Amino acid sequence: MTEMTDGVLHTLFRTEQGGHEQVVLCQDRATGLKAVIAIHSTALGPALGGTRFHAYASDGEAVLDALNLARGMSYKNALAGLDHGGGKAVIIGDPDLLKSEELLLAYGRFVESLGGRYVTACDVGTYVADMDVVARETRWATGRSPENGGAGDSSVLTSYGVFQGMRASAQHLWGDPTLRGRKVGVAGVGKVGRHLVEHLLEDGAEVVITDVRRESVQEILDRHPGRVTATFDTDSLIRTEGLDIYAPCALGGALNDASVPVLTAKVVCGAANNQLAHPGVEKDLADRGILYAPDYVVNAGGVIQVADELHGFDFDRCKAKASKIFDTTLAIFTRAKEDGIPPAAAADRIAEQRMADARGAVAV
Repeated sequence: MTEMTDGVLHTLFRTEQGGHEQVVLCQDRATGLKAVIAIHSTALGPALGGTRFHAYASDGEAVLDALNLARGMSYKNALAGLDHGGGKAVIIGDPDLLKSEELLLAYGRFVESLGGRYVTACDVGTYVADMDVVARETRWATGRSPENGGAGDSSVLTSYGVFQGMRASAQHLWGDPTLRGRKVGVAGVGKVGRHLVEHLLEDGAEVVITDVRRESVQEILDRHPGRVTATFDTDSLIRTEGLDIYAPCALGGALNDASVPVLTAKVVCGAANNQLAHPGVEKDLADRGILYAPDYVVNAGGVIQVADELHGFDFDRCKAKASKIFDTTLAIFTRAKEDGIPPAAAADRIAEQRMADARGAVAV
């Protein structure tokens, strides 16, 4: 019993990664709500991160996902220049079966109980309409509809930021910040991926797509006849001959011991969170000469948008901030080269320094 308890506490505290400030387990029996809210850091300000609604294989997997995602948000917000720490929430269950107005209201009450230490928004499985419901019970819900005082769909600027990261990757690797004539594979053409495809086509890229939802693929093929091709699955996509850039835009763990050795792309730059399946994958990519644009850097457009919502949303102001992802990504590549480390490690160092400086300022 003691060993099991110690194991759970070690998982929650994650001392090898600096630890999490707070982890809240939420349950509402009447609606079936089971949720985990993880706050990794508030050094830079209130923790900000979305709510993921997903049918996890186990409760333990849900806790781990919340912890990893919350830590990623600390780094993402730091490098995006936001005055926010990192947090994330997961609601456990199939949203198609479990999601209800009553459940979302119950979840909103749990968010409100944290008194502003955690600010939520949309993520996989949650949408603008859901945040409108959550916001009826808490002032700390962003990503709401314009009709309800929000900024609307954050995937618009998320995709724009990823596109800027791709442009920076092209500049670093090929000396020209354009995707014209480059073959780009997009895995996952949902909320973010479908917008990314539009940016790529406008810039003159050759686009190959895949998604577990065949209807999502077909929708894009129908919209752009003859301009986009599709592969059967992600495994086929990453093996595509002549692929220049691979963009993982679905769930995490896309870069792993099975996928990295067979990647044909010279660049990985996508919207998915936690793309590196485990520590060491970033070195495997570097050893193969594959340039990796850290996910939490390039996909920060959405969090820039929802953060701005707290201060009175202005799209042009947000887009200008998201445009700086190009400069930030280039700076990370430069730091990586100077320090002789993979870009993911360079990004971590820069983010950790900003958080450390903030903690020092607070201590003083």
